[in-house]
Amino acid sequence: MSLNPAEHDRKYGELDQVVRAHLGLGPHAAEAVDGYLRQTWRTRPWAIAVAAEQLRVYADNPPGRLRLRLGEYYRLPDVGLPPEELRDWLTGLADRLDESLATGQAPPPAPPVTPWEWRSRFPELAQLLGGWFSQDMPEEFGDHEAALADYLQGTDPGLVAQLTGELHDLLALPLDEDGLAIALAALGSEVEPPAPLSRAAWLASLALRLRG
Repeated sequence: MSLNPAEHDRKYGELDQVVRAHLGLGPHAAEAVDGYLRQTWRTRPWAIAVAAEQLRVYADNPPGRLRLRLGEYYRLPDVGLPPEELRDWLTGLADRLDESLATGQAPPPAPPVTPWEWRSRFPELAQLLGGWFSQDMPEEFGDHEAALADYLQGTDPGLVAQLTGELHDLLALPLDEDGLAIALAALGSEVEPPAPLSRAAWLASLALRLRG
């Protein structure tokens, strides 16, 4: 039997976040660790020590044959490393997190860089864009306004308030139109803003609409 969610989170929850921060970037992408540290220092600094501990425990106690056969283990996402290199890689990540804790040094504030960091910093915006503004939006809803109305109809007001704050946070970042295009793509959007609005103007109109 597979791990239940509570057991997974207790043993591997933060390890999973660190590893998934590397997906699509490669195991040795410095920006992946920087992105994890920048976001986690901002929101959950206590979790960095948990992540380092979980990385070391997994590196020192990989699943044996019985656990593999039963499926009662965390399946490490494929980051492009051969099995014999995983232990050193996980230990190296733990060392990097411990160094950040020991020195109290976090990557300087900056706009997100990696897909993981974008989604972690703007989770409800990622929910909206990925769920309602995918490439199927024109066929499913017809237009941007109908997609937004459908989101608002089924979403708790507290989450709408969170989304409003995330929109203001995104608009406050020093991003030009190209930077916003990268951000929206990382957050799941697959359609252009409604004509004739730019990305910045569309996001500002969303924020104004939600606040009202």
